[in-house]
Amino acid sequence: MLRLLLLSICIFASSQSLAGKAPPIHNNYSLEEVADGVFVVHGPTEPPNKQNQGFMNNPSFVLTTDGVVVIDPGSSVQTGEMLMMHIAKTTTKPVIAVLNTHVHGDHWLGNQAIVALYPSVKIYGHPEMSKMINEGEGETWIDFMFRLTEGATEGTKVVGPTHPLNEGDVLKIGGLSFQAMGPGKAHTNTDLMIYVQEKSVIYLSDNGNKDFIVPVEGSFRGNIKALDLAIKSGARVFIPGHGATSDSSVASRYRDFLSIVYETTKAGFEEDKADYEIRPQLMPKLEFWKNWTGFDGQIGQLINFAYLEAEAADFE
Repeated sequence: MLRLLLLSICIFASSQSLAGKAPPIHNNYSLEEVADGVFVVHGPTEPPNKQNQGFMNNPSFVLTTDGVVVIDPGSSVQTGEMLMMHIAKTTTKPVIAVLNTHVHGDHWLGNQAIVALYPSVKIYGHPEMSKMINEGEGETWIDFMFRLTEGATEGTKVVGPTHPLNEGDVLKIGGLSFQAMGPGKAHTNTDLMIYVQEKSVIYLSDNGNKDFIVPVEGSFRGNIKALDLAIKSGARVFIPGHGATSDSSVASRYRDFLSIVYETTKAGFEEDKADYEIRPQLMPKLEFWKNWTGFDGQIGQLINFAYLEAEAADFE
């Protein structure tokens, strides 16, 4: 209780001392234990807005013998502080590591809240992620979240990874193995899925989602390969970037969606059809996903990106 009280005072004091800092997350988002010692706060499956204060991903933490490992603490300092409150209610152990799965700020801008309490904490991320943040991607995301939430994320600052994490690396922390998995380009050029073998848990990041469609910025084929790797990992618990934690069906259904979009678009390209001519052929095949958040807004971009990838593959 003392630790929780001190954390509450710290958060309150920081909100008062930072000029223009927006209020804390006001909705009571519950903490769920999805596996033994593995906890997730499932965000709403909707775009960032004023009502959800930009909270939309699945911040998580894992209890180890040495301390707490956080994965993707969220889209703002406010979201990060909410997660820290949940951690303080769950354990007295310190946060000893943070893993960021990719460059999109709705997953990692909450780093700031953790560093405020644990200044020397190690934050791991893909080297390309760090490069992109240093080149301005972090500030772009802060502005993006601020505008979409009408200022509800104000006070958030860029706090990126401090340590590189490459595909295939395994971090041994507190008796657990955190394996970074990925085929290279997937949802973005910076994606790392995190497999905790001892817990039979895998974090899909935005390579796989439930009830939520996101753009592909890296490679359709790479994203599909990533989900195949996740399914073959042996994990029983699949934590998506957005949406409810479940079993391997989370990965297989999102893989099927991406496969249908890419293969139908590729076939249309090979028939010399324009991308807008492919859409009428594609849409009936996507009935299962048509009511997912983001479908209407993303499907055009997805067809266009798949078309460009199919065109590029033609020259390989």
